[in-house]
Amino acid sequence: MTPPNGARRPAPLVRPRRLVPGDRVAVVAPSGPVPEERLQAGLDILRGWDLDPVVAPHVLDRHAELGYLAGADRDRARDLQQAWCDPSVAGVFCARGGYGVQRMVDLLDFDAMRAAGPKVFLGFSDITALHEAFAVRLGLATLHGPMAAGADFIKNARAQDHLRATLFAPESVRTIEGSGRAMVPGRASGITLGGCLCLLAADLGTPHARPSARGGLLCLEDTGEEPYRVDRMLTQLLRSGWLEGVSGILLGSWAECEPYEEVRAVLVDRLAGLGVPVVEEFGFGHGEGALTIPLGVPAVLDADAGTLTLEVPALG
Repeated sequence: MTPPNGARRPAPLVRPRRLVPGDRVAVVAPSGPVPEERLQAGLDILRGWDLDPVVAPHVLDRHAELGYLAGADRDRARDLQQAWCDPSVAGVFCARGGYGVQRMVDLLDFDAMRAAGPKVFLGFSDITALHEAFAVRLGLATLHGPMAAGADFIKNARAQDHLRATLFAPESVRTIEGSGRAMVPGRASGITLGGCLCLLAADLGTPHARPSARGGLLCLEDTGEEPYRVDRMLTQLLRSGWLEGVSGILLGSWAECEPYEEVRAVLVDRLAGLGVPVVEEFGFGHGEGALTIPLGVPAVLDADAGTLTLEVPALG
């Protein structure tokens, strides 16, 4: 199966190894401030999986003047880099999203992080900017999934179970069955990419953004956006040429973008004309029981069946 418009599929990214019981994982806060009680609840879940979670030094910080940030930019960047470059750490999990990655991502030493080798990286929402940076600068496949201090992760068994299977037994979740339906029918193959729409739009033109979604299966979701803002961001991606040659599109949750019928009208208007398969309400992102979606791996989207089948397991 070839991508549309003669697009050549980009190369898959390097997959880190799967986790095993006893692995140490670092929890970092690249974005917004982290509620301590939710962090502790998430750590308890990870310990229940026989992981050894360690909390980075500044995870519970709050910026002195800008209360929407989990501490100073340099401290958040230092936490992430030190965790990544620690040879005893097998994976780095983000505590939550919010806002702040774009302020700290340019402070990371990607040469040092590349030398440290691949490891599991997990997060979503504002973390989309780091997924893009890790793909472009490290050539690394990552996981778009529930975060350690996320309210839905703590409370929802489906989110926990799917993430756990992805981390420890990725061959068991090669076919991801979402709850969605075809907006535009058909099948397509490509390399998975994407995340939060507003971050992808804001990332355009930065040193860490990929030049386009050509040959990819683009995953899109967002939260708290009015329909006209969703329209504006999709139009920006269209006008920039970033969506040219995309193979297929998976649409996740649009929490607090209600009413969904109005958002859906925008999605149909802006995306259906691309002539590629589109599946809606697939079940990842800010919604309840969010699925974990590997980014940077080859896969097949069947919009009619509502499935994403990975050609290789998410982790090695």
